Amino acid sequence: MSTITIAIPSKGRLMEAAAELLAKAGFSIERLGADRGYRGVLKGIENVEVAFLSASEIAQNLRDGKIDLGVTGEDLLREKISADDKACDVLVRLGFGPADVVVAVPECWLDVATMTDLDEIAESFYERHGRRLRVATKYHNLTRRFFAEKGVTGYRIVESLGATEGAPAAGIAEIIVDITTTGSTLAANSLKILDDGVILKSSAVLAGRTAVLDDPRVIRLRAALSTMA
Repeated sequence: MSTITIAIPSKGRLMEAAAELLAKAGFSIERLGADRGYRGVLKGIENVEVAFLSASEIAQNLRDGKIDLGVTGEDLLREKISADDKACDVLVRLGFGPADVVVAVPECWLDVATMTDLDEIAESFYERHGRRLRVATKYHNLTRRFFAEKGVTGYRIVESLGATEGAPAAGIAEIIVDITTTGSTLAANSLKILDDGVILKSSAVLAGRTAVLDDPRVIRLRAALSTMA
């Protein structure tokens, strides 16, 4: 029987929560080599190898076919793999790590409450400033897809290299697309979420390549985690 590889985050709360959930479902993780080794095995099910990767690497490796299953945030997954990509899918929503990917603008933009409002001001902004509205984000693909769905075109993306919520105050961008759990950090930076500006309600997920979904081990793992989530 060939080996199946499942990746989980290599550190932090996502790693701890994933390991705890797997253990409750009857599948403990045994690291190979040193305590901080990046390989392991999943006990309780045969021929399942564990790879410890960063959450963003997990999505990339799923897309590239280097792993079969992965636990990561749905925001990171959908940034790398669109929902209509049939090569990979969400198998189980695991119930931890909730956060929303949102579009936020300065609170002082009193006339901007929706994506339609944003589209309407884009033209006048260009006329006044000679440039498009700037959107600071790490989520380039999610942003492009969402803005296209809403018909917003008068913008350009600028890479967020630090705290995205600080970009408008720093003069780097007018708008941000970022992840938030309570909205308190956005409010502290005088930003508001647009009424229809929730791009994705994210949480940790088990995702997998469709090529392995009929494997009995994947079916068993999926069923066990579904009862725990």
